Amino acid sequence: MLKDKTILIGITAGIAAYKICELIRMYKREGANVRVMVTPNALNLVTVLTLESLSQNEVFVDNFDIKEYKPEHISLCDEADIMVIAPATANTISKVANGICDNLLTTTVCAFNKPIIIAPAMNTNMWKNQFVQENVSKLEKFGYNILNPESGFLACGTTGEGRLCSLDKIYNKTLEILNQNNILAGKKIVISAGGTIEKIDPVRYISNFSSGKMGTALADAAYKLGADVTLVSTFDINKPYNVVKVESALDMEKEILKFNNNVDCIIMAAAVADYRIKEYNNQKMKKTSDYEIQISLVKNPDILKELADSAKITKIVGFCAESENLIENAKIKIQNKGCDYLIANDISRKDIGFSSDENEVYILDNKLNIEHLDKSSKSEIARKILEKVFE
Repeated sequence: MLKDKTILIGITAGIAAYKICELIRMYKREGANVRVMVTPNALNLVTVLTLESLSQNEVFVDNFDIKEYKPEHISLCDEADIMVIAPATANTISKVANGICDNLLTTTVCAFNKPIIIAPAMNTNMWKNQFVQENVSKLEKFGYNILNPESGFLACGTTGEGRLCSLDKIYNKTLEILNQNNILAGKKIVISAGGTIEKIDPVRYISNFSSGKMGTALADAAYKLGADVTLVSTFDINKPYNVVKVESALDMEKEILKFNNNVDCIIMAAAVADYRIKEYNNQKMKKTSDYEIQISLVKNPDILKELADSAKITKIVGFCAESENLIENAKIKIQNKGCDYLIANDISRKDIGFSSDENEVYILDNKLNIEHLDKSSKSEIARKILEKVFE
C-alpha cells in the first residue's frame, strides 16, 4: 500500500519516542522507504542503532553531521512524500508554529512543502497550556494535520489527556493523505460560504455571525481531494481555486443557480439571511429624536429549496444551524427542503460553530439516516462530510 512512497519521521524528546519503532515497522511492512531524523534530546529515549536497524537507512540528528556535501534538510524534503512528527513535544510544536529553525528537524519542517502530520504527546497540563493550544491551532489553520493526544495513564503518573494517539491512527492518516489526492478527480463542486449582507442604506446593513470558516474548509478539502472547486463567498479570499464574491442573498441566488445540474455537487454552507430590506435607502438615514425606528423586511428566496426542487443530476447539501432541538429541527428541515444531505450543528455551544476553528455535526440524509461526527477541526469535519457525500 505504500510502495514507492518515502515517509520522513521526526522523533522529538517525548517518552513515547520508543513507540515510533513499531510505527517504522508498520510503514516498512507496506513497502515504504522510511527516513528518520531525531532531535538530540530524543537520543536519551531511543538509539540511533535501533532506528537505523528498523528503517534500514541512515538516521539524521545534526545539521552539521554531513557525510555528503549537500544540505540535508533540503535533500530530505525533496525525497519525502510526507513528514510525520511523533511524538511531538510542546517545545517542538511551539518552534514549528513560530518558524524557529534551531535544529535539523525544525529546519526541515520549515522547508517542507508537502503534507505534515503532527502527533503531540506530553503531560496533560502542558497540553492544556494556553500557549501550546494557540500554537496547535495556528498549525491546524495553516494545513498541518494534527492528531490530538488521547486520555489515559501518563508516564508522569497522572491520568488525563496527553497520551500519544494510537499508532493505527497515525498509520491510517498517513495512508489517507498519500492516497487521497485524486479521489474527487473529475468532480465539479460548488460551495457557498459566509453570511450574506442585506443593506439598509450606504452605511448600515443586516447580517449574521457566520465567519465562513466551515464553507472555506469544505472548499479547501475538496480541492485537495482533486475536485474542480468554485467557492461562492461573501468575503474576499485568495485561493488556488475559483472564488466568486457576492454580497446579498439575491446575489448568491443568481450565482449559485447558474451551476445547478452543471456540477456534481452544491454545498450550501453559507448563512443566507432569511429577510432583506423592503426599500433600500440611497442616502444615509438620519438619526431623529424618536426612540424607535421601523424598517420593513421582505423574505429572501430559499436558495437551498430552489436547488433541491430543480436538481436532476446535482447532489444538494444543506446546512442547519440550530440553538435548540437540533436533531428534531434538522429532520423537519431536510424534509421541507428536499436536499440530499443536511449538516446540522449546534450554534448554542461556545466551543464550536461560528468563528471557531472546530465543529461537531450530524449528517442527515434524505432517508433520515443520521451520522454523528465528533468534535474536531473544521478541516477534518469537512473531509469527512465529503467522504460521506461521495462515498
